[in-house]
Amino acid sequence: MAKLFDLMQDRARVTESIRAFMDKFDSAEMGAEDKAQLAKMEAEFDGLNGKIMAEQKQLDRERLMGEESDKGAPQAKNAVREMFAKALSGDPQHMTAYKNELKLTTDAAAGYLTAPVEFVQDLIKGLDDILFMRQISKVVGPIGAAQSLGFPVRTTGAADATWVSEITTAPEEATVQYGRREFKPNKMAKLIKMSRTLIQHAPMAEGVVLEEMRLRIANGAENAYLNGNGTAQPLGIFVANANGINTDRDVSTGNTDTTVTFDGLQEAKYALKQQYQRNASWVMHRDLCKMIAKIKDGEGQYAWQGSMVAGQPDRLLGHPVYMSEFAPNTYTTGKYAAVIGDFKNGYWICDADGVNVQVLRELYAPTNQIGYIVDYFGDGAPVLPEAFARVKLT
Repeated sequence: MAKLFDLMQDRARVTESIRAFMDKFDSAEMGAEDKAQLAKMEAEFDGLNGKIMAEQKQLDRERLMGEESDKGAPQAKNAVREMFAKALSGDPQHMTAYKNELKLTTDAAAGYLTAPVEFVQDLIKGLDDILFMRQISKVVGPIGAAQSLGFPVRTTGAADATWVSEITTAPEEATVQYGRREFKPNKMAKLIKMSRTLIQHAPMAEGVVLEEMRLRIANGAENAYLNGNGTAQPLGIFVANANGINTDRDVSTGNTDTTVTFDGLQEAKYALKQQYQRNASWVMHRDLCKMIAKIKDGEGQYAWQGSMVAGQPDRLLGHPVYMSEFAPNTYTTGKYAAVIGDFKNGYWICDADGVNVQVLRELYAPTNQIGYIVDYFGDGAPVLPEAFARVKLT
């Protein structure tokens, strides 16, 4: 934690240096040497930003592994979960015992291990801790065995109530409309290979495998929540779609064809109604964060507020900023740059309750490895377009 704090302090120092340097050229042309010096400072900013993100992820990993270790000795665990942990080692005897316990004795199930409920819950909890989208969005479900799960969504708001006299009939509501948003158990799969020696000698092999699954699923899920096309996968916030965030929510006013401006950010923020601004957050790439860190308002005040507290996001125009490597970072004509919105009301993530693990004990034996195929089932989509504004270049 001390290392992370030092890195954040260094980033704040570099940010202030960039600001002070830029201030000297408000009304003057920047020469070649000055541009080179600025580029050097920006490179230092990028390097520190990358180290901060890496350190935060490592701290998350260590905390999650610590939680797993704190649960106590194996003998205190649920018996089925203990059998599952042993089966993950690839030992035929333990695999057979676990499959017999759960009656997984058919040819079709040979080699497969259905994870117990506790393992699945820990996997989902770990995803909640790692994925910022799961932290700021609404997580619903689980879907269970259903092929789809529908939720009512308001597509057209009702008219406001009106004042009437004591004996006047109340005006009938005729505008409100509700639709149905379907969430399906879309499948995401990954083959993970790990050292047989590590698994067999690790104090808690189950925790090692679980953490690796969390990380692999987390990256695939985050990419889909941002860029998914909605076909056999979640629908992303950076994808224009009539079933998600449509083009009516795109805001390009004030921006140029290559740059997001202070005016453009203000236009996006105030494209949201007041009820959505209270819980609104920004999502963008770190490259855009660097660009925005230099933007000042008409009074010379910087819009960007770098966080000085470990674990707390930076802020922009009063709202937290979440950086993702999967957010767009090509800033040319017509491209999306960022999204601001009330994710808790506007973006829903739905989990199915099935996670299947297949242990491949022999396939990778020549390289002293055990393979694990993990299947995760879930979905996600924007359900309230007006809760979002998407920053677009002109």
